[in-house]
Amino acid sequence: MSSRSSLSDLSSFRLKEGIRLGVASAATQIEGGDRNNSWYDWYTKGHIRDGSDPSRACDHYARFREDADLMADMGIHDYRMGLEWSRIEPEEGVFSEEALAHYREEIVLLKSRGIRVLLTIQHFTVPMWFEKTGGFLSERAPELFLRFTAKVINTLGDLVNEYITINEPNVYAVNSYFYGIWPPGIKSFRAVIMFYRSMTICHTKAYRLIHKIRRHMGFSDTKVGVANHIRIFEPACRFTLWHLICAGLMDLLFQKSITRSMSLGRRTFPIGRCKGVRPGKYYDFIGINYYTRSTVSGFSDGVKKGAPVNDLGWEIYPEGIVRAGHMLFDKYHAPIYITENGTCDNTDSFRAQYIHDHLKALCESKLPVAAYYHWCFTDNFEWLEGESARFGLVHVDYETQERTVKESGKYYSRLIKEAAGDEA
Repeated sequence: MSSRSSLSDLSSFRLKEGIRLGVASAATQIEGGDRNNSWYDWYTKGHIRDGSDPSRACDHYARFREDADLMADMGIHDYRMGLEWSRIEPEEGVFSEEALAHYREEIVLLKSRGIRVLLTIQHFTVPMWFEKTGGFLSERAPELFLRFTAKVINTLGDLVNEYITINEPNVYAVNSYFYGIWPPGIKSFRAVIMFYRSMTICHTKAYRLIHKIRRHMGFSDTKVGVANHIRIFEPACRFTLWHLICAGLMDLLFQKSITRSMSLGRRTFPIGRCKGVRPGKYYDFIGINYYTRSTVSGFSDGVKKGAPVNDLGWEIYPEGIVRAGHMLFDKYHAPIYITENGTCDNTDSFRAQYIHDHLKALCESKLPVAAYYHWCFTDNFEWLEGESARFGLVHVDYETQERTVKESGKYYSRLIKEAAGDEA
């Protein structure tokens, strides 16, 4: 998909009644200024492909007012935002009231602009002191994560009623502890299983804790979930047994096992028992991050021959977002939040078409989709890719930090107005 899509060429479709169209971001990817987290440390070790420094990013920590105004100008009323743990707890057991006051000011400002927040507590990065304890592989990890969560909810819980405890635990596990290409750079299947158990304990206990604290505050509208990264694993040849086995195993090991463990607190192969976790229901909505399909002929990702791809080589497969939705809804039966969906399109030549095709597929399905968050609001620091991979509706000139709404951003604004029943 390399040709530019004219906004006037995009066919119309009926948006699901009541669907909320928002945008998403993560603290480390936009804020800049922090050098106390695991990803800044990874950068100093030379692992970012274009050499980008995450302590620059989009300078959002200083420019949050400007970004809130821009969001409001675009008609955006729903925003999934994250917190930087290393800012809030720069040393073990030492909390920064200044950082907490900053996040409180930002959320109050967003609300004053008519923007509702879905708050992510943990999105890939951790403070360096936590990493040095062994990170999420440490036996103390749940205790430390719950202490941080309690501090956040006690400080911000009166402002926010919707929460993501952990973003994409499976992507975190595979990249950090299997392939070793993310911090802390470990390559061990055993470490992946230990990490999955830790994630299950952290999420299930945080789920109960968040509900408990807000209930004591007098609120009964709390909603908590996980942003599950879900992709479609398709055998390269449906008549080749090896392809079928590999696709099934990757589906199980990458997503189905950890989703069941964190959602229900139940034993599941190969994760097994998670200490102190009782079977139950640990979600109020189904969070899905969907981007692509993997065509499988072995234990590695592949792309279907001749399929359209984005600028990172990921297949563009709109039908997959519905298949991913059914994969979880048919089992867990709760409202669906598409907590991330977007594409790397450095010239903004096909992003509007991508948004159109994925939303059209969702809205023509029978899935109970309550919210859709486009990834992402502005271009940002895209982990290993650094500043070279642009996913934003808003272009960022990293040298000047100037923001410019892209054509795809204008298209998305129009959709939001339609969803609200306003004139396009």
